[in-house]
Amino acid sequence: MEEVQQISVFAENKPGKIEVITKILTKEKINIRAITIASSNKYGVIKLLVDNPEKAYRALKEEGLSVALNPTLALEMEDEPGGLHTIAQIVKKYQINIEDACGFVIKSKKKAVLVIQVKDIEKVKNILLSEKIHFLNKKELYNL
Repeated sequence: MEEVQQISVFAENKPGKIEVITKILTKEKINIRAITIASSNKYGVIKLLVDNPEKAYRALKEEGLSVALNPTLALEMEDEPGGLHTIAQIVKKYQINIEDACGFVIKSKKKAVLVIQVKDIEKVKNILLSEKIHFLNKKELYNL
C-alpha cells in the first residue's frame, strides 16, 4: 500500500499567488487533481494533489516558492449519505487524529475519495486496512 503525496505551498495572502503556481505547473505539464486553500491574515497554504508530485515539488522549489511534500492516505468511500460517516466511526473507534483532509467525488452516487494526513501514517494505514477500507494508490489517484 503506497502513500500519495500532497504538495503544500506557503504563500503570502495576496492576489496573483495561484497564478504563479499554476503557471509553473502548466509549464511542467503537471495536472492538478484537487486543490484547497486556507489563509490566515497575511499568509496561507495552498494544498494540491497533482499527477506528478515529485516533479511539481522540484519545479515550485526551483522557482523560489516555499513548498513541502507531505505523505497522505487516499481512502475510497461510497458517494452516498453516510459514506464519510463510515470513515468517521472508524477514526473515532481507534482515536485517530486527522490533521488535514480534503475530499472529492470521483463518480457521482458511486465513489468518492477522502485524502487524510495523520502523524503515524503506517499505524493508521494498518488500522484502516484491518477495517477493510480501500486505499487508492498513486496511479489510481493521479490518473482519475
